[in-house]
Amino acid sequence: MNRAVNRSVSSAVSSAAEETNRRMLRARDAMDRAYAQPLDVPALARIAHVSQAHFTRTFRATFGETPHRYLQRRRVERAMFLLRETDRSVTDICYEVGFGSPGTFSRTFHDIVGRSPRTYRKESTATGVPTCFTMTWMRPSS
Repeated sequence: MNRAVNRSVSSAVSSAAEETNRRMLRARDAMDRAYAQPLDVPALARIAHVSQAHFTRTFRATFGETPHRYLQRRRVERAMFLLRETDRSVTDICYEVGFGSPGTFSRTFHDIVGRSPRTYRKESTATGVPTCFTMTWMRPSS
């Protein structure tokens, strides 16, 4: 009888954890799709159908970073692509990926990538290097 109770409790816990993961993935997917839009914790918590405090705690526990940092990193990853593949100005790219000011963009980009957007653009014009090596080298460090 005791084993049946333990299995039932274990199944309920597993089911609850799966539901929590699904909710966090739903919010993360929304960030991936609308990274350039103004997204805040209340809106993301509504997408996940949880309270704001619970959302922030659970997102960090699930993905290892806060929702804000994840969104910043996602925006910087898109900016890295645009810096490598276009000749658009850093300021245009800053606004396109969802940053509100060039200063915040440059500071955040440097924190994540380890160099400024302009330096990154100059260094990313590697020629004669296989794409897989370039992509690994260009990947954000945090």
